[in-house]
Amino acid sequence: MTQFNMELNSINQARNSRHSELISNYGPGMTWDKRLREAFKATGWSKAELARRAQLSYDNINKYLAGAVKQPRGDALDRLAGALGIDPVFLERGIDATTGHTEVPVMGYLGAGAEVEPEFEQVPPEGIDQVEIPFPLPDDMIAFKVRGDSMLPAYKDGAVIVVYRDQQKPLTSFYGEEAAVRTSDGRRFIKTVMRGNNGFVNLLSWNASPIENVHLEWIGEIFAVIPPSALVSVGRSNGTNKA
Repeated sequence: MTQFNMELNSINQARNSRHSELISNYGPGMTWDKRLREAFKATGWSKAELARRAQLSYDNINKYLAGAVKQPRGDALDRLAGALGIDPVFLERGIDATTGHTEVPVMGYLGAGAEVEPEFEQVPPEGIDQVEIPFPLPDDMIAFKVRGDSMLPAYKDGAVIVVYRDQQKPLTSFYGEEAAVRTSDGRRFIKTVMRGNNGFVNLLSWNASPIENVHLEWIGEIFAVIPPSALVSVGRSNGTNKA
């Protein structure tokens, strides 16, 4: 074995050891910024070095490490995880993506902050696609897939948004949060839910005009946003497909 290969193996072993230790000590019970700080601390790097390796601004690195950002947008989380040698799903959710998998039905596609297609009535219970998530999930989850780049920086093309099939919390707990929703007239969106007037809600998004004063029949809490790089495989079911 050459000296180069020995050094490369040593680096990989150190990364795997660091990842295993982080999973053990800083899993789902910790916030994402806590996991980031612990992974960063283990490197011994300066903030400037992390910014250079992740190709992110020094100001943003400061905000992430300080816990000033609830969750980074775009591919910032992927960049951070790649620089630190840990899995992006673990960094985001505290879940060990190296053990187990879950098949989840894709119930529609979304782009430009617009309506989820196909229409609700056209989607069979098994979905129009099946996507394999590379870690265990709670029972009865469904997913939506992002198509195109018009939802950047919030969601990347090919990303999968995993939500609870059944509504888990009351409407008021979703105010200010992004969620999958179905309006009383049957339309489905991924939107930020805001309080409206007289019991109605307003739906906001990055790339579309707000939808004001609507009633919601269902709200799907977002459990995870899976980047394309973390998906194990995608298989098509026999369901209806509409581009």
